[in-house]
Amino acid sequence: MTLRPRFPRERLAAAVAAALLPVAALGQSAPERETPMPVIEVVGKRLEDLTRLTGSVVIVDREQLELIQPMSTEDALRRIPGINAKSEEETAIVSNVGIRGLSASESKSLILEDGVPVAPGLFIGNERYFNPRIQRVDSIEVLKGSASLRYGPSTIGGVINYQTKTPDDGVKVSARVGSFNTREGTVEAGGRTESGDAFAGIVATHARSDGFMDKDYEMSDIMAKAGIAFNEAHMVGLKFSWYENDANISYRGLLLEDYRAGRDYNPAPDDYFLTDRLGFDLNYEWRISDRATLKTLAYWSEVSRDYWRYSVDTPASNAAGRWVYTDDLTGNNRSFERYGIETRLTLDHDLFGFANEAEFGLRFMTEESDDTRIRATREADRTGINDRHRVDSADSVAGYAQNRFVISERFAVTPGLRIESYEQERVILTENNASESTSNTEFLPGVGATFELTPSAQLYGGVYRAFSPASNGVALDGLTDQDLDGERSDNYEIGIRGSQGALAYEVAAFYLDFDNQVVTGNSDPNLSQSNAGKTMHRGMELMLGYELGGGFSIDSNATWVPDSEFRSGENRGNRLPYAPKYLANIALNYSGDKISAALTAHHRGEQFGDPGNRVDIPDDAAGGIWGGRMPGYTVFDLMAQYRVSDSLTFFGAVKNIGDKQYITGLRQGIYVGPERSFEAGVRFSL
Repeated sequence: MTLRPRFPRERLAAAVAAALLPVAALGQSAPERETPMPVIEVVGKRLEDLTRLTGSVVIVDREQLELIQPMSTEDALRRIPGINAKSEEETAIVSNVGIRGLSASESKSLILEDGVPVAPGLFIGNERYFNPRIQRVDSIEVLKGSASLRYGPSTIGGVINYQTKTPDDGVKVSARVGSFNTREGTVEAGGRTESGDAFAGIVATHARSDGFMDKDYEMSDIMAKAGIAFNEAHMVGLKFSWYENDANISYRGLLLEDYRAGRDYNPAPDDYFLTDRLGFDLNYEWRISDRATLKTLAYWSEVSRDYWRYSVDTPASNAAGRWVYTDDLTGNNRSFERYGIETRLTLDHDLFGFANEAEFGLRFMTEESDDTRIRATREADRTGINDRHRVDSADSVAGYAQNRFVISERFAVTPGLRIESYEQERVILTENNASESTSNTEFLPGVGATFELTPSAQLYGGVYRAFSPASNGVALDGLTDQDLDGERSDNYEIGIRGSQGALAYEVAAFYLDFDNQVVTGNSDPNLSQSNAGKTMHRGMELMLGYELGGGFSIDSNATWVPDSEFRSGENRGNRLPYAPKYLANIALNYSGDKISAALTAHHRGEQFGDPGNRVDIPDDAAGGIWGGRMPGYTVFDLMAQYRVSDSLTFFGAVKNIGDKQYITGLRQGIYVGPERSFEAGVRFSL
């Protein structure tokens, strides 16, 4: 296998071919199943789907994921240009991802699974509290630029869509063991009718580990799928998922002197983050004609997140140089429910004398969270008084329309418009059901274009307006309508992608002009938030792959964001937190008949931990605003696999070969990146 994509000479493949992760066949389309699982796709499986997109796109396929052996989705995402992942522990139980200079500590990008929003609260907040497990993921699609306007909200940075596995006939088993006493097993089992018109399958994973820094976890994840084609025109697909994870993690990190001394103990040994999720998706596809298809998706999910944390004795912690805990225990326990329905009509037509490809979409969605705060003690063991109980809810409706005008065989223009309208409400049950509500409507236009310069080079670009809603906790802070609009950004992008001989490449330049970020502080004494805080994000992404021959290839990508700064307010001129100027990846790959391997390097430049751009990291337990300048770092990984036969493969990896000590984030202490670790495993088919 080689990383180098295989571009048909008569058709330019999109920049997904230069995803530049260590494995081959990026440019190859996935094989068609007899009856595929109907799903609302973000990118699509065919090469021509990719060349229609007016923004940068990267796909990480199953072969790549199997070789790089990521411990989490963020372990895979950090290898993609433009993405900064701020991991809190090695399995990324919560999501911390920033795209194109946006802070990795705030969500301004949309996270989907099979086209369904999976972040717990898009409008009501706390969207970080669920992150899909990498073991169920078949491929990852990352879409940036004007093409992401089709989805929403929160597409300022772009869209990340995790496509999950659909087991076919047979049973596949994989097992992995590794450092920190990590043990993991996954079973994929599926079957199809003799006619091929119906299928069913399941993917189940159980994993447990003592964890780096003794942050132990025990995780179970089960996903079941089934589909049936009633005839050539009508198909239905069902997906059920269940997830549970008990993790010994906390907001607490190491204090500075212990970090400098290389300590690796758990700074919060009795704090626990307990998560479970149920989800159900129903997809229906109606192929109305050769030129029209209607896809409808209904979904429901429920996420529960109980976060039990002990209070600290600050003076005693300062004296000890590490956190000293009291017997006071607080449970910040939240549950989220979401249900929605979305339908999309794609239609080819010949209006205005052009070949046209139109898409129309409509979505209705309701979200609700139940938030309780339990005051307990160590002896009471997670039982106590509920001294704060509030319910947040949001009803939203969105409409979307775009039309791709194929002006010629080489040139196409795609204008579009998205409308997002929503109403939010907060009710505090422990304050005699006091409530407040607010509403907002956003009009989000955009236009993109593609132009084939040569048979092996395509120019693309676009401009669109994106937004991220102010969540209930901000928009209705203090049970007062803060009169906040959505956080808006005008986004611009231009790029070129293609291949020539052994070379595959993509270069993209982007400019994000935030005209409204919500920040604290307001001239009105009755309000605590304000429509302010303009920011600007400007930079470039480069992806380059080259086949050396003899099974070897080199792949690289780099992101340069010279400007990611506040343009108003007290932090004017400062750089956004968790927005490094430089990100880079390079891989030396080998692919033979039996063996494939990759030696990779990942570099993240220095970054700040707070908007004030504090330089020194606090050295005491009080900390104030936990900020500071985090040095840049480079880590090296080595991955390899040996295919004994079509049904048996052994694999292994060494992560962070040089045992580099580095800081991934700051939050009531220092989050430390994982030390050198080893993994070994086997995949086989029965």
